[in-house]
Amino acid sequence: MVKVVAKGYFYEDKTEEAIKIYEELVEKTRLEDGCISYNLFRDKNDCSILTMIEEWKSQDALDKHMKTEHFTRLVPQLGKLRKSSELNTYELVL
Repeated sequence: MVKVVAKGYFYEDKTEEAIKIYEELVEKTRLEDGCISYNLFRDKNDCSILTMIEEWKSQDALDKHMKTEHFTRLVPQLGKLRKSSELNTYELVL
């Protein structure tokens, strides 16, 4: 099992636009083989911080996800709306 935490720090006037893009990304990704969960969260103290918390059956499933048409088309669009981002990938230890 693989978990991904992808945090984006969006320009304040672009957060709602980003959420619209995430709607398609979430909808299509949840249909992929190997996707256990794929959810977007907004920080309770700073509404310009959006975080994807993902769970995948394997690294292979995650790698395939990052090559899909919707991922390669939508993620660059999100990149134009944010100041910076952090990406952490975790493997299950216990």
